[in-house]
Amino acid sequence: MTRWYTEKKKEHYYRQAKKDGYRARSSYKLKQIQNRFQIFQEGDTVVDLGAAPGGWSQVAKEYVGETGFVVGIDLQAITPYEDIVFIKGDINDPLSIATIKESVSFHEVNVVLSDMAPNISGNYSIDHAKSIYLSEKSLNVVDALLERKGSFVCKVFMGDLLDEFVDKVQNRFTIVKRFSPPASRKSSSEIYIIGKYYKK
Repeated sequence: MTRWYTEKKKEHYYRQAKKDGYRARSSYKLKQIQNRFQIFQEGDTVVDLGAAPGGWSQVAKEYVGETGFVVGIDLQAITPYEDIVFIKGDINDPLSIATIKESVSFHEVNVVLSDMAPNISGNYSIDHAKSIYLSEKSLNVVDALLERKGSFVCKVFMGDLLDEFVDKVQNRFTIVKRFSPPASRKSSSEIYIIGKYYKK
C-alpha cells in the first residue's frame, strides 16, 4: 500500500492535479477529450454521473462558464464546490433521476458524462461486464435527460461486450468515437466512448 501511494504521488497527472487544484487526476482525461472532440460549449448544462470526488465537474464548469450549469451525482457524498450542484444518489433510482430533473428544470441538458467504474474484483471478465452494466445505465440517463444534438462521454473497460455497447451508442448518436486519453495510465484497460449529436 505504501509503495502504491508513493508511486501515485510521483505520477505526473496526480502531481499536476494537486498543483492546479483539481480533485482528481482524471480531470486531465476530460480536458484531453474536450480538446479533441469539443464536447462543451459556453452556457451548456452538464450532468456528471459518478461524479465523486468532483474533478470532472470542476473541468466541465470551467468550460461552460458562468452561464453554464453543472450537476454531479454519486453514491458518495461529494464535498461542495462553488457553482456546482452535487447530489448524493443512485442513478438506478427513479427518485435520483427526478432530483436531477428538478435541479435542471430551467435548462436543457446538453452533455451527459460518465466516468463511473465498478469496484474492481480482480476477475477481468466480471469487471468488464460490470463496467458495461454501468455504461448501459448511463445510456438510460441519456434517454431520460439529454436534449437533441447533445453529447455523451462514457468510460468503459475494453472486452468482448464493448462492440455491442458501442452499437447501442451508435443507435442514439450521429457521431461515435473511441478514445484513449494520454492521461489514462498505460496499464489501464479503460476507453472512452464519445457520442455527439443525440438523435432524440
